[in-house]
Amino acid sequence: MTPLRVSVVVVSHGRPDALGRCLRGIAQLDYPAFEVVVVCDAPSRSEVIDPQVKTVVFDGANISEARNLGVAQAAGEIIAFIDDDAVPEPNWLVHLAGPFAADNVAATGGYVIGRNGISFQWTARMAFADGSTEPLPLEGTTPRLLTGKPGQAIKTEGTNMAIRRDLLVAMGGFDPAYRFYLDETDINMRLAAEGHVTAIVPLAQVHHGFAASARRTVQRIPRDLTEIGASSAVFARKFGDSGGIETARYADRAAQRSRLIRLMVRGDLMPGCVRRLLAGFDAGWAQGMRREIGRNAEFGGPPAFRPMPQRFSGHRVLYDRFWRASTARAKARAVVKEGQRVSLFLLSATGRYHVVRFTEDGVWEQKGGQFGKSRRDMPMLQFWTARRRVAMETRRLSQLRDTLPSQSGANGT
Repeated sequence: MTPLRVSVVVVSHGRPDALGRCLRGIAQLDYPAFEVVVVCDAPSRSEVIDPQVKTVVFDGANISEARNLGVAQAAGEIIAFIDDDAVPEPNWLVHLAGPFAADNVAATGGYVIGRNGISFQWTARMAFADGSTEPLPLEGTTPRLLTGKPGQAIKTEGTNMAIRRDLLVAMGGFDPAYRFYLDETDINMRLAAEGHVTAIVPLAQVHHGFAASARRTVQRIPRDLTEIGASSAVFARKFGDSGGIETARYADRAAQRSRLIRLMVRGDLMPGCVRRLLAGFDAGWAQGMRREIGRNAEFGGPPAFRPMPQRFSGHRVLYDRFWRASTARAKARAVVKEGQRVSLFLLSATGRYHVVRFTEDGVWEQKGGQFGKSRRDMPMLQFWTARRRVAMETRRLSQLRDTLPSQSGANGT
């Protein structure tokens, strides 16, 4: 079967370093028919070094408008979205696009890995008309086809979702009343109201780092809640009960206050910051009550598809001891330059927890103790040889990266 063409849309504003890292990850995707559309501010455009990437310069601070500009340039039957502070696993599109082989699937969503590179930040969730979410317990790795209903949607994450282009265009795209926050949940609610099927795809995984922005620090400490307040008000107006907007305001504000108090108790916020941030939420809510909602974007016919060349093939697994990290990393960089994806394991003779990161050199690097945990549900200590440990980790990652069953030392031994 001919694979469906996919357009990957990345929106970036004020984070050129994060965008560059994201694009290096996208360049390693193992999918035969995809293009990339980047919508970014002018300073970040310098990170788009591949001439095959479609680029739209947009300096506004409105993620919905930016995504709509990306949709307008997308030519694939499927449009996939990922944030600039995320990096996809190499087989991301294979899994995320797979369920669209069924004609009734309108959208797909995958799992999001958190900052340690192993534990999940978000898996499957439901979203409700009051803006709340709750986990959706799913077992295994097989995609699940699910249908929401009015007021109860299948939640997809904006940093890891895909939707059919013709359907998104018919829906009028993203609502620009959401400048930030709840923009993708709005799409979920509209899909649910029309009875569309969403596939939750556990193996479609991206690593999400929460880069710093004008709204939060790199530690996820909020700097401003104005746009969260505004989007919460817009969402309440669109999907809540006509007489329950004030109740929604109280509940949303109380949830934000509880979060801020927890951060204050932890020492991450001063008491005065709590008052200031809540004042921003209140101001944003007032703005959201005045914003025009439901304004549809206008899209023309799709432009020409601009497929990304497949510059990487295969996947090499290397491992070494942590005290030889410099040599191992140099070997991994050389392999990447030769056009192979690389997973590098740096092990110490300890029980340290493992962490994973995609490096600036395009290497998937995993560090930790030979006897320590990678998955956090593992026993605290397991005694095995380094070779056996790497083999186990390779099996764990095989469906995400198509890693090879054999490994070699980074120093060639």
